[in-house]
Amino acid sequence: MRHYRTGDDELDRRIAALVDAAGIHRDNDLVFEMVVSALRMGREAVDRGELKLVNAALKELRYSFYVFEPYAAIPKVSIFGSARTRTDDPSYLMARDFARAMAAEEWMVITGAGPGIMEAGIEGAGVDQAFGVNIVLPFESAASPSIARDPKLINFRYFFTRKITFMKESKAFALLPGGFGTMDEAFELLTLMQTGRSPVAPVVLMEPEGGTYWPSWLHFIEHELLARGLIAADDLRFVRLTTSVTEAVEEIVGFYTTYHSQRYVGRRLVLRLKHAIDDALLAEINDEFSDILTSGSIEPVPASPSEIEDGDVPDLPRLAFHFDRASYARLRLLIDRINGRSASPSIPDAS
Repeated sequence: MRHYRTGDDELDRRIAALVDAAGIHRDNDLVFEMVVSALRMGREAVDRGELKLVNAALKELRYSFYVFEPYAAIPKVSIFGSARTRTDDPSYLMARDFARAMAAEEWMVITGAGPGIMEAGIEGAGVDQAFGVNIVLPFESAASPSIARDPKLINFRYFFTRKITFMKESKAFALLPGGFGTMDEAFELLTLMQTGRSPVAPVVLMEPEGGTYWPSWLHFIEHELLARGLIAADDLRFVRLTTSVTEAVEEIVGFYTTYHSQRYVGRRLVLRLKHAIDDALLAEINDEFSDILTSGSIEPVPASPSEIEDGDVPDLPRLAFHFDRASYARLRLLIDRINGRSASPSIPDAS
C-alpha cells in the first residue's frame, strides 16, 4: 500500500505504470515515491535554485552508487588530512605508508582526490586500489593527476553528498593533521557514531612521533567537552590516537576479526559475525553489557527472512538484542569484546 502519493489517483496510476514499464520491479515502491517527490516539488512551485540543488544531489549520489557498486565486497578506509601538506612532510610519508599497508591487507582507500594527504593516500595504495572523491571548488577544483583519468574518480559539487559517500562506503577512517575540513570530518564522524546515524567503525587519528596536533585536540576535548559534561567519558572510545602505521592498521583490521556488520531487524540490533563466539564469551558480554539492553539478553539468532531476501550475508552467525539506541560508545566496547580485545584505554591521557 502506497501512502505517499501525488493526491491524484490517475496520475499515481500513470507513475506506477511508468515505473513498471521501465522494468523496475525490485524496490519499485521507493522509485515510485522518488518520482512523486519530484512532481510534488514541481507542483508546489519550489524555487528553481532549490530544484537545482535536489536535482544535482540526486545525480551525484546516483553516479556515486554506480561507481562504487562493483567494489562493494571490498572493505574501504577513508583517509582525511590537509591538501596543503608537502610531499616531504612526515605526515605525507605516514599517510602514504598507511595506505600502502592497508592495500597490502586487501583494503581499498578513499581520499578527497586532491593534493597533500589525499595524494599521499593514492600514491601509497596505488590507483587501482584507490577512489577519488573530489569536491569542485573555484580555487581548488582539479583532482590529483595520479587519479584524474581513473573511472573511480567522482567529482562533487556539494560537500554534503560527498560526505554521504565517504560515510556510506567506508568501514574505517584515518585522519591526519589538517585544517577546517579535517576538523569538520572528525566531528562529523564522531557525531554520526555517537547518535547512531552511522554504524560504529574504527577511527584512527594519526600523526608522526613528536607531533602535537592530535594531543592538542584531545586536550580540548577532555578539558572543554568532557570536563563540562558535554560528552561522556566512553565517547572517547570512538577514536584511537597513534603515531604508528602498524598500530593504526592493527586497530582497523582487528575491529573486523570477528565482527562483520550490523543491522536492525524489527526492534532488535543484529550483529553479524565472521565466526560464532563460544558460550563463555557470550555469558561474559551478557554480564558486562546488560546496561545497554532494554530487555532480554544477547543471544544467537539465525538470519531473518528480510536478511535472506536481501542476500545480506545470510550464512554468517548472528547475535541479536534489544539495544537502548543510545549507548553507542558502549556498543563499540561490546564489539571490541566480541573481537577478543580488552577494554583498555585507546587514547593517551592528555591532561
